[in-house]
Order: sequence, then C-alpha cells, then structure tokens
Amino acid sequence: MNGSPQLRPQPRLKKAATASDGQKRSLPASLSRNAPLVPVDSAGGQALAAVIAILTFLAALCAGGAELVAASSAQWRSEIAREVTIQIRPNAQRSIDQDVERAVTLARQAPGVEEAQAFSKEESERLLEPWLGTGLDFNDLPVPRLIVIKIREGVKPDFSALRQSLQRDVPGATLDDHALWVSRLSTMANTIIGVGVFLVSLVLVAAGLAVIFATRGAMASNREVVDVLHFVGANDDFIAKEFQRRFFRLGLRGAAIGAGAAMILTLALGLVTRSWRASPTGDQIEALFGAFTIGWRGYAVVVLIALFVAVITGIVSRLTVRRFLNENG
Repeated sequence: MNGSPQLRPQPRLKKAATASDGQKRSLPASLSRNAPLVPVDSAGGQALAAVIAILTFLAALCAGGAELVAASSAQWRSEIAREVTIQIRPNAQRSIDQDVERAVTLARQAPGVEEAQAFSKEESERLLEPWLGTGLDFNDLPVPRLIVIKIREGVKPDFSALRQSLQRDVPGATLDDHALWVSRLSTMANTIIGVGVFLVSLVLVAAGLAVIFATRGAMASNREVVDVLHFVGANDDFIAKEFQRRFFRLGLRGAAIGAGAAMILTLALGLVTRSWRASPTGDQIEALFGAFTIGWRGYAVVVLIALFVAVITGIVSRLTVRRFLNENG
C-alpha cells in the first residue's frame, strides 16, 4: 500500500476485514452498507439542528432589532436636525406679539432657513395640555411663544449671527438647535446597537459550544468506525473533512430554518403594524419604530448570520475532530 488511499465519503466494503490473527470480524454498520460516516438524521443530529435553528432565530432577531433601531434613530436625527426652535418668554415691559414678529423676520433672513412659522397663543397653550391637563386658565401663566424654523435639506447653517441678533433685538428669546437631543439620541442608539452585537456574539458562541459537544458525542459513538478507517489507511485529515462536511450541511439546514422563521416574523409584525396605522397604538409604534421594517440591509444581515452559523458549525466540528483524534490517537 503506497500512501493513504483516496477514500470516498461513503465507503462501501463488501468483504469483512481480516484481523491479524487470521480470523474475520464484521465491520461496523456505517461501513458495511451504503451509509454516511456521520449520520445526521439521527436523534442527536436532529436535536443539534433544532438547537442551531433556535440560536440562529435569536441571533437574527437581535440583529434585526439593532438594524431597526439604527434606521429609526437615523430618521429621528435627520428630522430633529432640520428643525430649530426659538422660544420667547413674556415680558411685562414689552409686547410679545411684536417680539414674535421681529424674531420671525430675523429667522427668515438667516442663511439656510427654508421656513419660519410662529405658534399662536392658543397653539402654544395646547402644547402644555398633555402635562397640565385641559380646562385651565392660562391668562395668568407666563406661557412662552414658539417659533419653528425649518432648515433646507443638506444645509448646516451657522446660527451664531442669529443668536446675537435675537439677544440684541428680542430680549428673552432663546434659540435651541436640539444639538443636545441629537447627541443623546445618537448615544442611546449606539448603545442599543452595541448590546445587539454583543448578544449576537453570545449566540454564536453558544452555537459553537453546542457543535463541540455534538461532535465529541458523534466521535465517541463512531469510534469503531474511526478505528476501521485508520486500519485501512485513512488519515486524520480525511476523517475531519468528513465530519466537517456533514456538520456544515446540518448547520446550514438549521440556520436556514431559524433565519427563515425570523424573516417571516419580521414581515408579519410589519403587516400588523401597517394594519394598525390608523389607530392610536399604531401611531405610537410608528413614531417609535417607523414602518417597522428592517429593509434590504437588515435581511442581508440575517442571511449573513445564517451562513456564518453554518460555517462556524463546519469549522468547529473539524477542529474538534482533530483534537479528539490527537488526544485518543
């Protein structure tokens, strides 16, 4: 025998192997018939596929949630960054209506401003009703007046000149560019995305550990098969490749089921939220999560996670087999 023979993944031996003492011994069942070296349709294989499907489902949900938060945060920041607010507090020595008109004129003259609209006294009072309730007499309360400024898209104006003009011509007026809110919103979104990535990493580690235990169990139950393969000249690399191929297919099947279930759930939730769009609950959900869709990038991330889980399953199984053979060689 010159070197190691090229064995096929599903060897079929018609004759019994001859022992050194001249007596014949029967081959293991997985070698005496046309069966794979690593049976994946066994109870253990089905259980591992189910575990991989569940872990992939959870990882896909975490990734989809992080993508949803990232898209909603980007939309919120874009909307907030395009609006600037001027607040004018009442002053007993000045006419607040004249101050409002003067502030609107200064705002419209500022570069990069698309529109400046002042809230009336009644509209400003209605803004306080969610906190103070209805039926209150606001005549004795110093209710400030608001002016909303919309910025042209793609423009980042400098409002330092407008601030100076307001301080000089409209005492008591303050300009808020919502920079603090945008910073806090960005920090919150990045934190949620980081937590999502961390959870996905934990799920992938759990999948790798499950594959390690399943591979060692398969090696222990097929130890007689491995001994026969060594007897006829198969090397450790051939055996490891066979386990890698079988576990990769098993992992791919489980990951596809888990990723498909996550996509179906996401689509179903999107349909439900769209059907609730006209209701108060639907308005609140849409305000928080938009249209509740992860877009093509989110679905691409889910597919990549499924492929990554399958690749991890194959690589981890191969490394586990090589280590097992080295320890018991």
